Amino acid sequence: MGSYSLFFKRSVAKDLKAIPRADVRKILKRIDGLADDPRPAGSKKLTQHEFYRIRQGTYRIVYEIVDDKLIVQVIRVAQRSKAYL
Repeated sequence: MGSYSLFFKRSVAKDLKAIPRADVRKILKRIDGLADDPRPAGSKKLTQHEFYRIRQGTYRIVYEIVDDKLIVQVIRVAQRSKAYL
C-alpha cells in the first residue's frame, strides 16, 4: 500500500491556533502517521458521515479517507465536545 497524501481543510488552521503548542505538536505527529496508515488502531468510523476520527489526548481529529486517490483530508481538530459535526 502506498503512502497517502495529507490535506487540511482551511478551518483546521483556526482550530489549531486555539490549542496549546505542546498539544499541537502531538496532534500534528498523530496526523503525520495517517499518511502511512489512515486507519490506525483506535480510529473509528463516524456513523452519520463518511468520516473517521482518532483521539489525541482530549482532542479529536476528524478526517476523510479517499482510498482511490490515496488522500487523507483533515476536516476538524477540536476537543470532544466540539469535534463532531
